[in-house]
Amino acid sequence: MIEERNRRIVQTLNRRQPDLTVVMENVHKPHNFSAIARTCDSVGVGKVHAIAPKGALRLGGKAASGTQKWVKARYWRDISEAISNLKSKGLTIYVADLNTASVDYRDVDYTKPTAIMVGSELLGVSEEARERADYAMTLPQYGMVESLNVSVATAVILYEAARQREAAGMYRERQIALETFNRLRFEWLHPMVARYCKKHSMPYPALNDAGDIIGVVDNGLSADVRAINSS
Repeated sequence: MIEERNRRIVQTLNRRQPDLTVVMENVHKPHNFSAIARTCDSVGVGKVHAIAPKGALRLGGKAASGTQKWVKARYWRDISEAISNLKSKGLTIYVADLNTASVDYRDVDYTKPTAIMVGSELLGVSEEARERADYAMTLPQYGMVESLNVSVATAVILYEAARQREAAGMYRERQIALETFNRLRFEWLHPMVARYCKKHSMPYPALNDAGDIIGVVDNGLSADVRAINSS
């Protein structure tokens, strides 16, 4: 069983896109937040960002379907701090907006490091977000309703990004650093042992190709690992 789980985890991590992310500005509804995170996981985005008051929004609940195990959320208190951080890492910021000056979302080159910023359904992104972002993009609409549900709009954009990245071969070679790959592989395969190691400030034991723990030194961890894995 662990070998099959290891295979799927390795496959997932090898497809992660560390330079593609979503920034949610005042997306207050937990089910929208969770739905966006689920789509992120589906297209290989392992980290999302949210601008919200501390404790106001958390990833979890039934709508998340366990996504919080695979997608990490970083919370920011203000938009300027979030955008400055992302730009310092070389990401171009696109806001999803109905502004007539926006470019069609299909004309954006998502093979480059990209952060997609979305706002609340009622108000959209803030004026500050528009000013600090690099570009604005829009989804063409042909009906009477002026906007899509924010999670639906984000999914449409993300799957266009995934289409472009797949065509460019970006899912065929691992994009995340080897250190990150090894850490996440261990944490996803052996979460209880990982928590034990963190609690006791210990490095993670090595794993073999099948995902089993090997090379545990005899410092008390051996017995604890056996006990944890048998529980």
